[in-house]
Amino acid sequence: MNYLKYTQYVYLIFGAYFIYDGFTKVNEPALGNPWLSFMIAGLAVFMFFFRRKFAKKFEDRNKNS
Repeated sequence: MNYLKYTQYVYLIFGAYFIYDGFTKVNEPALGNPWLSFMIAGLAVFMFFFRRKFAKKFEDRNKNS
């Protein structure tokens, strides 16, 4: 279960990719709508902080038991 500490960083990688994708779509309007990429990036960053808080709460609960 030690790998769960590191899987939260995958969300940051996805967030960075979708921010990059959004900026490339802003510069090239023919590629599509950039706002969907920015929304997915925001969701990925939110999930990073949510998983981080949840992992810390889970770790504290295990220490107290």
